Amino acid sequence: MLLALVATLLGLLVGSFLNVVIYRLPVMMDRAWRRECAALLAAPGDASPEAEPFNLVRPRSACPACRTPIKARHNVPVLGWLWLRGRCAACSVPISARYPVVEAITGLLSGYLVWHFGYTPEAVAALGLTWALVALTVIDLDHQLLPDSITLPLLWAGLLFHLLFGPHPEGSPFAPSLADGVIGAMAGYLSLWLVYQGFRLVTGKEGMGYGDFKLFAALLAWLGYQMFLPILLLSAVTGALTGISLLLLGRHGRQEPIPFGPFLAAAGFVALVWGEPLLDAVPFLRVFG
Repeated sequence: MLLALVATLLGLLVGSFLNVVIYRLPVMMDRAWRRECAALLAAPGDASPEAEPFNLVRPRSACPACRTPIKARHNVPVLGWLWLRGRCAACSVPISARYPVVEAITGLLSGYLVWHFGYTPEAVAALGLTWALVALTVIDLDHQLLPDSITLPLLWAGLLFHLLFGPHPEGSPFAPSLADGVIGAMAGYLSLWLVYQGFRLVTGKEGMGYGDFKLFAALLAWLGYQMFLPILLLSAVTGALTGISLLLLGRHGRQEPIPFGPFLAAAGFVALVWGEPLLDAVPFLRVFG
């Protein structure tokens, strides 16, 4: 229990950092694309102006409205937002409640994972995987984007985990062997790529993005091809039900795309924690293993 409490506190701190990643990474990507375009269009000898550093470390976090740097005591996860009553200390502009929500969710999930898996390498791996899924979920909700700078390292980290710590014993949430992870990554990417190509062929539209392929591949690199059907069906069903509900409630237009990444991430977390009980309860899901 004490270890779970420590993990919860660590998760709160990580959640604070994830808020930085969620906000800044898409901006960093946009600026990098613009620099590349400007470099391609610039005449030979033209000097590009030096931009102020903007990354995950610099500049200091500041209020988006008045640009006043946030003091350290106001940056305490969840408590800082409550202390300020959800407003900037300098200009009183409201601060989105999403910041403490991301911190709280990350903290609670971290504590639960350590309580569930105990003091094991699996718990450490599950924490890293879950933190990445939290960041990807919110970025996709905001920008309909799953950055390669998260999905690809996540995939390779899963395979490296199997290489260093596998084969995993029976009952482990992760792929039994490196081969299972490799097959899973291949199956995950190729399956959604084929769905994408088929949908585009029939409708002339893109039904999902390449980031979804990479995220599914990363999840199966960690969890193995055995979790192919549980993750695919759970994410597809919840995504479809959510989309239908939003349409019926008038919250979403028919032509507005709904990001698939959050459903993949949620299904991946379910498979991570309850994958084996799910396979036992629904035997036909074992068709791939």
